[in-house]
Amino acid sequence: MLNQSIAYQRLLNQQITGMKSENPEQAIRGLGAVQAQDYHQAVWGIGLRTQSAKLGDVEQAVIDRKIVLTWPMRGTIFFVPAEDAKWMLKLTESRLQTNDKKKQMEFELDEDLFNRCRRIIGAALRDCTPVSRPRLMELLEEAGISTKHGRGYYILGYLGRTGMICFGPHEGKQQTFVLLDEWVPNSKELTIEESLAEIARRYFKGHGPATIQDFAWWTGLKVTDVKRGFEAVKSDFRSDLVNGTEYWSSVSVSSAPGESGSAVLLPGFDEYYLGYKDRSAIIQAEHDAQIAPYRNGIYQPIMVADGEVVGVWKREIKRGGLEITLNPFSPMNDWKERFMVAARQYSDFLGMPLERIN
Repeated sequence: MLNQSIAYQRLLNQQITGMKSENPEQAIRGLGAVQAQDYHQAVWGIGLRTQSAKLGDVEQAVIDRKIVLTWPMRGTIFFVPAEDAKWMLKLTESRLQTNDKKKQMEFELDEDLFNRCRRIIGAALRDCTPVSRPRLMELLEEAGISTKHGRGYYILGYLGRTGMICFGPHEGKQQTFVLLDEWVPNSKELTIEESLAEIARRYFKGHGPATIQDFAWWTGLKVTDVKRGFEAVKSDFRSDLVNGTEYWSSVSVSSAPGESGSAVLLPGFDEYYLGYKDRSAIIQAEHDAQIAPYRNGIYQPIMVADGEVVGVWKREIKRGGLEITLNPFSPMNDWKERFMVAARQYSDFLGMPLERIN
């Protein structure tokens, strides 16, 4: 059931409305991590939470090693503060091993082969040398290691999830990879108990109001583990019972009504939508399937009006600039002009002229 109070509070806590972060790394730290299954969407998710940030500012934070792309939660890709990457990976690695074993049997992978991959890729990336994905695939193939049918992607993902590599800066349109220990030599070290407490603190502060089940889904950890982490920081949060469900929010964050009348264009996979197991507070049940209509794990960019997800949108880069198409679930009436302002904010972030809004 839609709940505007929860929606407003999440908009504020996620820094979509209200006070913004000073820089990209602060925006990411405030949320704990930012989902980045689609790089070009994710950078906008960071930029819109940051004061006057442009695309170049977010990409410079990657080049400066302040933020990194890696695989900490649910075995999928997130932007995280660089210094936090290793403890986050260590926290969630064991949870993924069961699923990994099945996939490794399908791909006929074993520890001896992984060790060969580590030697080949380690030599290529030595001394903080970024290398593109296609080139790494070539090196594996040259060594007689097949990368076909998703096998090469799985190998790179496995080496990422186990803390050997992470994504480096883009080279043109190509993603690159680097050795995590060399790229981020000054990583924080936390015990498992400290890690559970820290990720709980960041999640609920940046995502609240949220439930324990939301937190468990976001991390991919067992409910028993996330409860241990939350108990360690529980005194920092307040509980609100909404329709029989317990939601937690930071006691240090104001519970005052949020900004009404806000219209924002959020990226696909954004934390505002995908940061929760239960999204019923922000989207009507009959529209939920339209966010990922093809059931292939791809989430479309969303239109949010007054905290409610009211449609999807897409961009196309044309010769004359950016073309944005809005697809609301129902007629926008008085909202169209506000979404046009949001579209211009997105084009400003990219540094491209806005050619047309459909």
